[in-house]
Amino acid sequence: MANTYSALKRVRETERRTEYNRQNKTRLRHQIRAMRKAIASKDANAVAALLPKTFSLIDRSAKSGIIKKNTAARYKSNLHLRAKALQA
Repeated sequence: MANTYSALKRVRETERRTEYNRQNKTRLRHQIRAMRKAIASKDANAVAALLPKTFSLIDRSAKSGIIKKNTAARYKSNLHLRAKALQA
C-alpha cells in the first residue's frame, strides 16, 4: 500500500480515471454493436440514423485516449463501407 500522501492521491485519481475509461469503452462497444446489428438486419433508416452518432462517439473516444487514432479510423472506415453497400 502507498505510504506518502501524493501516492495515496495518485491511487484515488487512478481509480476515478479507470472507472471513467471503463464506462466510455463500454459505451463505445455498445454503440458499435448496435450499428453492426442494424447493418446485419439491413435496416437502411436505422443505419442512417446511427451512423453520425457512432462516428461522433468513436471520434470522442479516440480524442480522450480510450482507443487509438488508427483504431478509430479503421472502425469508421469499415462501418462506412458496410453502410454504403447497404444503401446501394
